[in-house]
Amino acid sequence: IPASEHSTMTSWGRERELDAMRNMLEQYPKGLVACVSDSYDIFKACEEYWGTELKQKIQERDGVLVVRPDSGELPKIVLDVLAKLEGKFGSETTATGHKLLPPCIRVIQGD
Repeated sequence: IPASEHSTMTSWGRERELDAMRNMLEQYPKGLVACVSDSYDIFKACEEYWGTELKQKIQERDGVLVVRPDSGELPKIVLDVLAKLEGKFGSETTATGHKLLPPCIRVIQGD
């Protein structure tokens, strides 16, 4: 699947990280796309960029954005990222009692 890496995200610079994320969604408007999101501040990325500025674009895409927190203490970082995204996108509870993000957004940890 199309996926960013730290070098492609940081090449835009801290001030243009949102633009880099928007570019990933625009370059890959359909299907799966994975975007490393911890180059500077994973929680800002989840709450302000993915969960606010780009939320509508994510929800309207014909596909799934996979948010990648590639660093941090496991499993805490993954749980924290899931909680931040749930706060912005909501979740449903599965028959087994697990929380599930909406179909437009997922998380993978790749460290």
